[in-house]
Formats: sequence, structure tokens, C-alpha cells
Amino acid sequence: DVERSRGLGDVYKRQAKGKNVDYFILLTVSGIAIGVIYGLIGMGYALIFKATSVVNFAHGEIMMLISYMAFSIASSWTLPFWGLLLVCVFISAIVGLVIERVFIRPMLGQDVFSTVMVTIGLAVMIRAVVVLIWGADPLLLPTDIGDSGVEFGLVFLYTSQLYAIGLLAFCVLGMWVFLRFSRMGVAMRATAARETTALLMGINVTHVYAIAWAIAAVIAGISGVLLGTIYGLGPDLWTQGLRAFPAVILGGLDSVFGAAISGILIGVLENLSEGYIGQGLKEISGFLVILVVLMIRPYGLFGTPEIERV
Repeated sequence: DVERSRGLGDVYKRQAKGKNVDYFILLTVSGIAIGVIYGLIGMGYALIFKATSVVNFAHGEIMMLISYMAFSIASSWTLPFWGLLLVCVFISAIVGLVIERVFIRPMLGQDVFSTVMVTIGLAVMIRAVVVLIWGADPLLLPTDIGDSGVEFGLVFLYTSQLYAIGLLAFCVLGMWVFLRFSRMGVAMRATAARETTALLMGINVTHVYAIAWAIAAVIAGISGVLLGTIYGLGPDLWTQGLRAFPAVILGGLDSVFGAAISGILIGVLENLSEGYIGQGLKEISGFLVILVVLMIRPYGLFGTPEIERV
């Protein structure tokens, strides 16, 4: 069941292989389908870093936790996909606020390395809790959209994949409006630019941090519901967060929109590398991108270069 969404795509790949243009189009479109989820996950990473200067290594685990919560909700109540998503958005915000209050806020004033280590410990704890509560067997997230989809020539996209594309566009637009025009968004940008100055200007930095973690958790929850619908659930679902991390490096750790765009690029690159070069490159091609980007443009394609005046 977990592999159901890949089956039809493999059939199309076998049919298209040998037809260079068709094969390229198929690989590209299927890469975009997973890339939009990488983009969503990457936006969560970038938002936390932009607001707090901390890389949240538990982001993938938070996504996995919320997706398993979605499984329990969908198994207990009959909800349409959008109803389930709205409930999970609310739960995700609470999870983000609780994590920030219990684990992150006590680290305020500590060095960044210590806070990063806290997120790593949190990640390990969440993995253990998920296996303890839901077990290690693969699960299928029950939704009303099932295996429905639309066929475009050689390409078949599931309804959940089309929803993922639309949700990425909505989140990008929503984050742009929030950061550009809302008071909290402006406060978040000011805190990211210079925390000390923001404090002197009367900005409640702890409140900004809490909102940033809540929004990042909401984005993680949306990603988790989509991944659970498309691929199913398993105790290794957190690795999707790790595989999305190259998108954050490519786009720039402090660029929320760069992460969204770079997620699509990474998804396409993974598919093309596996399709044209060989099996196994899909898992490492994104991390090869990290090595190249860090050597050539360490602040990413859309990140802000740090300038130190001495």
C-alpha cells in the first residue's frame, strides 16, 4: 500500500524510456510532484532559521508526528481531506507552541550550538514516541481522495499531488503577505535582521519566536498530511525532512521563498539523476548539491550574504 503511488509511475517510465523527450518530461513532472513537498518542508526550516538563527533538526520528526496524529484522527472520525487538513493545521500550531515553550525558550541566551543539540535530542525523542505509540509497521493514511488523479499524456498525477502543488503556491503567497504586510511579519524580519535592535525597539522577541515555531509546525503538518496521503506512513518518514534539507541550503538558510523554489529543483534533480545516471543517486544527489553550493555560494541562491566590517 505504501508503494501504491509509485506503481503507475514506474509503468509509464518503462513505456517512455527510450523516447528521450517523453522520458525527460515524465521524470521532470514526477520530480516536481515530490519537489513541491520538499519545498514545503524547506520553508519550515528556513522560517525557523530566519527568525531564530537556529537550524531545527527536529523538523522532519515534527512532520512525522503530526502525520501520525492525522492517521489517528482519520481513523476515528470520517472527515473529508480538507477537513482533516484544517484539524491538523490547528493541532500543528499547538505542537509548535508547546515545543517552543518547553524545549526552546529555556535555551534563550545560550549559544546556538546548544540549541541545535536540543533539537537533535528532540528529534530522537519524537522518533521513539512515534514507534512506541503507533508501532513500526507501515500505515496508510485514510482520506476520501484515495487513488484518484488526472492523466496528462504520459504523466499521471494523483489528486494529492495536485493539492500539494496548490498548497505550496498558497503557502508561498501567504508567507509573502505575512512577512511583508503584517505587524508580526515585520517584527519577525526585524528580529531576524538584528535581535538586539529589535529588543530596544520594544519588539517581544520571545513572542516572535513562538509564532515562528507555530507557523513552521503548521507547514510541517501540511507536508506530513500530504506525504501520508501520497506515500503512506512509516517510522522512517522523518527522512523526508532530511532529504528536503538540501533545498534549504540551495535556496539559502534565511530565504523562505528560496527554499520553496529550491525544493522543486532538488526534486527534479533527484529524478533526473536516477533516471539518466543510475539507481541510488536519487538519495545522494541533493547532498552533492550541498557540497557544491557551500563551496561556491555558501549563502545559497536566494540567501543574504553576511558582511562583516572590521
